[in-house]
Parts: sequence; structure tokens; C-alpha cells
Amino acid sequence: MMATPSEFELARIVVQGGVDDHAFPAAAVSVGNASGPLWEDAFGRLTYDAAAPACTSATVFDLASLTKVIAAATIAMRLVEQRGLVLDARVSGILPEWRTGDKAAITVRHLLDHSSGLPAHHRIWTEASGRDEYRRSIAALALERAPGTSSVYSDPGFITLGFVLEELGGAPLDRQFADLFALWPGPLQFLPPDEWRDQIAPTEFDPWRGRLIRGEVHDENAAALGGVAAHAGLFGTAAAVGEFARLVLRTFQEPTRLGYPATMRLFATKTGVPGSSRALAWDTALPTSSSGTRMSPRAIGHTGFVGTSLWIDPERDLYAVLLTNRVHPTRANEKLLPLRARFHDALPG
Repeated sequence: MMATPSEFELARIVVQGGVDDHAFPAAAVSVGNASGPLWEDAFGRLTYDAAAPACTSATVFDLASLTKVIAAATIAMRLVEQRGLVLDARVSGILPEWRTGDKAAITVRHLLDHSSGLPAHHRIWTEASGRDEYRRSIAALALERAPGTSSVYSDPGFITLGFVLEELGGAPLDRQFADLFALWPGPLQFLPPDEWRDQIAPTEFDPWRGRLIRGEVHDENAAALGGVAAHAGLFGTAAAVGEFARLVLRTFQEPTRLGYPATMRLFATKTGVPGSSRALAWDTALPTSSSGTRMSPRAIGHTGFVGTSLWIDPERDLYAVLLTNRVHPTRANEKLLPLRARFHDALPG
């Protein structure tokens, strides 16, 4: 049952303030609990043009790194339960390119909790295209630290995780995801079809591609991989992501299409890497993070570079989805960053 608008007035003011301050042109939210949504709303227009279409509940956003938790973590959970994926298995036993050099000891768990030692980012798209070239290029990257000693967010690590999941799952990531989320209530998929285009919030004007990005993934590495990767590539509405969040909340309590409660708790538990808040794919809440100061220590979430975030708190039975296109027309706009915590702190309950 939806709450009364006044209960979310403070949070609404925060998001509308972001539009007014040009932190982003468009935003959509979904907030609720395991039983259903309590508040869903949309703000602004798809671009800063006064004649641009208004953002609505049907607006589709590039979800960016929310792909890591919605797609990659889900596929990994299912493979763990099917005994096709062993978290402490060495990547070198799955991907031949990793069988020599300093990466031989890296495990799947290291990829999931960002402790592999691979760099945070690398402009692989300038030197490779397609999965085979990407596999070889990442395998050739120098490690920046010993595996397991610290967690540093790594897109190359998650791209590699995608290759592992494809090898073990026997199908491309988008097909595995589509099989798991068949008949999903609302847009949530890789490679959005052409008929979605008018509903999609544009992201950045990309000098590499020489055009405004709309309906194709913003992340260059994901684009060079054909739009399907473990670190980025999903598109969806706030309501569809909210439906996923409700599924996560239920999975803490009962078996669902995501898996069993024990597996959900495993993926939601900090892995113990020194100084890290990371769980498996997920991040966990700290008072200094985008989750704000009121989420419980059990809360899990993630953010996305283009301006997306998802936080889920099983202790409070609460989820909060905030989707924006803050990189339109340029990624130099970072006004959203402090606003995320204020948004979560403004939620009732």
C-alpha cells in the first residue's frame, strides 16, 4: 500500500532540489519494503532543454554499476547453488589466459569483493574490442597490490568475473540474466530494444563515439564488449529495480528465484578484507557512504557512475532506488554525490 505523499515530502524536496540545482536533469525513485512500493515518483525532464519530455515512471535509465549486483551477483548466486561456481576456485582454472604470471592465485571471491589487486579502471576499449581481446588484455594488466590484502573497486576485475560466469554458465550474460528474469514486471534488461528509445534518459555526449549516448550503455568498456558486461550494461526503470529490491528482501527470508536465504546472507556479508566494507559484489552501509547515516549495518547497496543507486536494508525492511542521468551532458557534474546521503536520511521510518 502506497504511503501518503506527506510522509516522503522531505525526500521529495531533496530530489527536486537536485533538479533545480542542475545536479541531474531527470530522476526517478522507488522506495518500499518486502510487501511492495511505498513511494514512487519522477522528477525533471530527460535533458535540460525546456521542451524535453518529462521524466515519468516509465523512463528507462542506464543502470551502470547496478549491473554488478542485479545481474552479476544474481548469476553468481545461482551458479554457487548449482555447484557450478566455487568462490575460492582460482580464476586460472577457468580462464586459460590467467595460468601464468602474478594472477595465478586470484580466486573468484577476489573478483567479487574487489580484492584481486587489478587496477580500478583501465581504458581497455582503446586497445581491444570483443571478448577474446578483452580477456587477453586484462590478463596482461599488472597487479597493483597482492590479492586479498585490500579492496579497491575494479571494473577490470568485474569484467573478468563476467567471463568466468559465461564460461561456467555456458551462455552469454544477457541470456543467463534473461532466463532468470523471464516475465519480469517492468523493463530490466541488457541491450534495450529500439522501441524503448523515446523512454530512455540520455547520458553523456561521448567524444569517443562522437554522439550523445541514448539507448546504448554509457560505459566505454561495456560498449566495446557489445553492451553486455558484468560491470555495466543493464537498463531499467526505478519500479523494475524496486521489484528486484523486494525480491532481495524476500530472499533473506525464503527461497526465491535469486536463491536461498543462506546464499543471500553469504553474498551480503562483509568478506573480511582488511579495511573494506565490501561484501560479494555488494557494498555494505557505513555512516559515511551514500546510504546516509540511518541505514543499519546490515544494509547492502551499490551506486552507478551515471547517477544511479540502490540500497536495501533487511533490518528495517526498506529499500530505496534513486535513478538519475547526472552525467548529462557531461560527467564533470558531481553535484549528485552529497545529495545521495541526504536523500536516504530524509526517508521516513
